[in-house]
Amino acid sequence: MSRIGKQPIVIPAGVEIKIEEGNQISVKGPKGTLERTLSADMIVKQEGVEITVSRPNDLKKMKSLHGLTRTLIYNMVVGVTEGYEKVLEINGVGYRAQKQGKKLVLSLGYSHPVEMEDPEGLESVLEGQNKITIKGIDKEKVGQFAAEIRDKRRVEPYKGKGIKYANEVVRRKVGKTGKK
Repeated sequence: MSRIGKQPIVIPAGVEIKIEEGNQISVKGPKGTLERTLSADMIVKQEGVEITVSRPNDLKKMKSLHGLTRTLIYNMVVGVTEGYEKVLEINGVGYRAQKQGKKLVLSLGYSHPVEMEDPEGLESVLEGQNKITIKGIDKEKVGQFAAEIRDKRRVEPYKGKGIKYANEVVRRKVGKTGKK
């Protein structure tokens, strides 16, 4: 049995969950509404203030979908109650970020500024000129937008210049040494 899949999801107060035909699930909470269509093979049941996910048989595909389905529903519940956020740090001389309305303008050592529009449902907040916080209720979208920002200039291992996650550890390399 899947250790994650068999755990019930407790529905907090103020959260409303609708399970429709074909496993179309919508979760409504204080921060907004999320909808997702999950695998029709999984059996999702709501019993009082708990949601349980079970699988019809023990095929390898069903085992892998079991934990995934439960985690996706749990992430939706957490998203509409607490929300998600990712923090990015910009390191390097002259590297900085600015906010212009819904646009994030990054100066990353290129000959042009890099402009990125905040996707719908997400918000980017600046703390100073080198800390970007991405906030939203959809964990997948928050992570994807943070990854796209990070890909504009990844941290290089010699000087540590670029954009990195706040909790990311960059392994530094030793540079060249001249002959004496």
